[in-house]
Amino acid sequence: MEQIEIHSTKDQLRDFKESVLWNDIIRELESWKKGFNDEMLSIVDNAADTNPTSAAILLHMGDLNGRIKAVDYFLSLPDVFLSILSDKSPNLEVSDE
Repeated sequence: MEQIEIHSTKDQLRDFKESVLWNDIIRELESWKKGFNDEMLSIVDNAADTNPTSAAILLHMGDLNGRIKAVDYFLSLPDVFLSILSDKSPNLEVSDE
C-alpha cells in the first residue's frame, strides 16, 4: 500500500481548515450532498410508479450513495492529513493558533 506524502505542516492545515476558501468548498460540497440525497429520496418517493428492484434504479442509487461517500471523504481530508502528521510525529508540539 502506497503511503500518503504530505508536504503541509500541521499549522498550515489548521490555517486552511479555518480559511474562507475551505469554508466556500465545504458550502459547495454540502450543497452537492443535499442534491444527491434529494435525488435518492425522489427515487424512493417515485417507487410506486416504478420497479424499485430494477438494475438501473439500483445502480443509480449506488452511484448516488458513492457520490455522497466521496464528498464526505473529501471533506475529511484536512483531518485525515492532520491525523497522519500526528501519527508520524506524536511528540512534536504544534501551536493551535
